[in-house]
Amino acid sequence: MPQTDFNAKEFCANLPLQPGVYRMLNAKGEVIYVGKAVSLRKRVSSYFQKSNLAPRTQLMVSQIDGIETTVTRSEAEALLLENNLIKSLKPRYNILFRDDKTYPYVILSGHVFPRLGFYRGALDKSHQYFGPYPNAGIVRESIQLLQKIFRLRTCEDSVFSNRTRPCLLFQIKRCSGPCIGQITEQAYQNDVKNAELFLQGKQTEVIEVINAKMLQASERMEYEQAALLRDQIQALRRIREKQFVDSGKALDADVVACATSTDGTGKICVNLAMIRGGRHLGDKCFFPQNADDYSTTRIIEAFLSQHYLNRSAPPLIILGEKIEREALQQLLTEQCGHKIIIQSNPIGEKRVWLNMTIENAQLALQQMQSRQASQEKRLQALQQVLDLPGIQRIECFDISHTLGEATVASCVVYDNCAMRNNEYRRFNIEGITPGDDYAAMREALTRRYQKVASGEGQLPDLLLIDGGKGQVTSAQEALQELGIADANLVGVAKGEERKPGLEQLISPLLEKPLQLPSMHPALHLIQQIRDEAHRFAIQGHRGRRGKARTHSTLESIEGVGTKRRQRLLGRFGGLKGVLTASIEELQQTEGISRKLAEKIYKELH
Repeated sequence: MPQTDFNAKEFCANLPLQPGVYRMLNAKGEVIYVGKAVSLRKRVSSYFQKSNLAPRTQLMVSQIDGIETTVTRSEAEALLLENNLIKSLKPRYNILFRDDKTYPYVILSGHVFPRLGFYRGALDKSHQYFGPYPNAGIVRESIQLLQKIFRLRTCEDSVFSNRTRPCLLFQIKRCSGPCIGQITEQAYQNDVKNAELFLQGKQTEVIEVINAKMLQASERMEYEQAALLRDQIQALRRIREKQFVDSGKALDADVVACATSTDGTGKICVNLAMIRGGRHLGDKCFFPQNADDYSTTRIIEAFLSQHYLNRSAPPLIILGEKIEREALQQLLTEQCGHKIIIQSNPIGEKRVWLNMTIENAQLALQQMQSRQASQEKRLQALQQVLDLPGIQRIECFDISHTLGEATVASCVVYDNCAMRNNEYRRFNIEGITPGDDYAAMREALTRRYQKVASGEGQLPDLLLIDGGKGQVTSAQEALQELGIADANLVGVAKGEERKPGLEQLISPLLEKPLQLPSMHPALHLIQQIRDEAHRFAIQGHRGRRGKARTHSTLESIEGVGTKRRQRLLGRFGGLKGVLTASIEELQQTEGISRKLAEKIYKELH
């Protein structure tokens, strides 16, 4: 029973028997758990009546200082509200699946000459979408295959509408050139239909259609066209042979399986395999937080709720666990606009898919545990080298620029044996002497830790600086100006000829620079974090530099204002297109006279 002033018995007695959502609060008023119920009174009362609660649940109940409830019209409505509250509040005792990204699709646009492309976001009924796919790499691979076989356009509309000569993709036979009339609308639509069949997993049907057209073209003695169709067939056959998992049936399904560790660590992996048109598109693994002491059934229920609500789902979802599925099926059916079936304990071919997904979940869990063990070993080695046993959170800074242009500082975070991408930060550095890395480092640290100096947040256990003694001194000065004197600071100086493995550690914590053996686990951890800071800084610098150069190149030309610059970039699809355009092509842009076109051409060349 909870050790607070909250009277659970009296509160539960006044709850309705209707469905709804309950929120459990601690003494600080923080929501520590969100749950749904068919009957609020029965469900909430069970927490205070049962004596066989799991240890984690007992701990949660002991912290309850209040409960808030919301009555809903149905269990399905309660499920939706519960999911929204979990995602927004992130209660510490709820199972959390942190994956709010939209999944990528292959898109065929609704134009007269449809565009083939990569898409992520809300779906529009005017276009066709194929997927979702588990990751962006598979989408791009599919697009490349479709380009090789069907030669569909991938260019943006602004480029397509303004082309006057063939592009490089046309010349290397990756596009049929609809923008310049190299293919008829009917022929292009035939290629689009075949691409649709391919994306639906009907390669055999596509081959039959193309084979018939090839024979017809041969009979008409159109041998060049017949040869093109023959090449398409050969490419399709090679792809079909390479498809290592193909049921031969147009099955659209997601398969969800759960694996738990056997070493007592409580680690859990949920694996999602995506089957579209009978083809295995790939899978994705999820490692939930706060899942200790929960059954696999509860974990699968939490995953389905958080993953599929407000997201498209295939007609069939295959599970290895029995769950309460009626409310979820109803809600997903209403949301997706087509019937959704959640099936557990499948047989035949579907059992084969499930067994494969279970095996992949177990393998991913083993790999994750192995990586974590390696990270723990590296962290312990670093703690020993620096004599800082409490190191858990590390923040690393790096500076990137090109001869002082577009200077960007990066800060990456390593915490609890993993990189924390959502906590990374970049700082655009202004108002310093171009190329002054010391000043850039001082500004970056000042902006990063000025809130810590005013009492908000806390310093990391270790501050890594990509640089030698000068950068470390600059960092020390910045922290001293902020009134921070207890930071553990280490500089990572590049070795001779900047070779990995020859780095030196420079720090007030060390009597002299320290060079660790190239195979030392502590050095491997430092290199991992330093390289990530370097990558993140370069990425930001290149983006900022490219943006600045795009604008400054055209802005520096007298007579080219904002509107004319936008028209030029829009007509030619960016600065590269403008650079390759002739004077005659530049002149065709609205607002550009012959004289101004000649001036632009001269300035850019």
